[in-house]
Amino acid sequence: MRRSISIFMAFALVGMFVYSCQKESLTQGQEIPQKVIDQLTKMGFNPDGIELTDEGYRIERDIIITDEFLATAGNETRVPGAEQYSTNNLVSTGGSRNIKMFADTGRRGYSAGMIAGLDEAIARYNAMNLEISFSRVTNSNQADIVMTRLNKGEERQGILGSAGFPTASGDPYGEIKMSGILESGYGLSTAGIATIIAHEMGHCVGFRHTDYFDRSISCNGSPYNEGEAGIGANHIPGTPTGATNSAKSWMLSCTDGGDRPFNNDDRTALNYLY
Repeated sequence: MRRSISIFMAFALVGMFVYSCQKESLTQGQEIPQKVIDQLTKMGFNPDGIELTDEGYRIERDIIITDEFLATAGNETRVPGAEQYSTNNLVSTGGSRNIKMFADTGRRGYSAGMIAGLDEAIARYNAMNLEISFSRVTNSNQADIVMTRLNKGEERQGILGSAGFPTASGDPYGEIKMSGILESGYGLSTAGIATIIAHEMGHCVGFRHTDYFDRSISCNGSPYNEGEAGIGANHIPGTPTGATNSAKSWMLSCTDGGDRPFNNDDRTALNYLY
């Protein structure tokens, strides 16, 4: 299996809501080293507006890159625009692998509606009968992926969630950060919540955005390419070139908060990878 590094991807909500990727909790008063800016530029990222966050360097509005990534990343490799993309690194399955997930339901945890959305997201993957499956556990120490809640400031700023990519050892990324107000603050249905959680789960097992090569497809605005940047943006055979917002892939960069179960091309991509 191919492998990847840890980069956080925030999910953007468009339409009647704000972009989730616009703001994050920043570490103030620290300048970005020029060597970091230079390296990001060589990798194909746009360093304009780069900011320092608790997790790493925030660039291009919704990507956080850690120092660990910068130390191991290679040069950019360009690929043609195509609908479905994966990172270089995937989860090692050994033919069958169950990925255990935990979500806190305590005082600063998630509501019953959010947990229902997580369970629906898990059910969508499991219905595919892939080499990976998911289950929810009640002990975080037993989990492969822990779903933790964003802080209140991030929730007020409109951030929906973030996740990373599989590790070099073939494990799924170990944490999903999710807003806890998708139901109470935005009024999303269980299906809408499930779509957003399933999107972050997709990153954890190696999926990049469907419109990676042109975020304006789902986010509006000017055409914008995220760049390959050492992560990998590998076209998945059997999926079409191009991408459309109307196709409603679960891995589009931005969402209007509606339900986006796996479409036919999503299913092709999932079956090819796992």
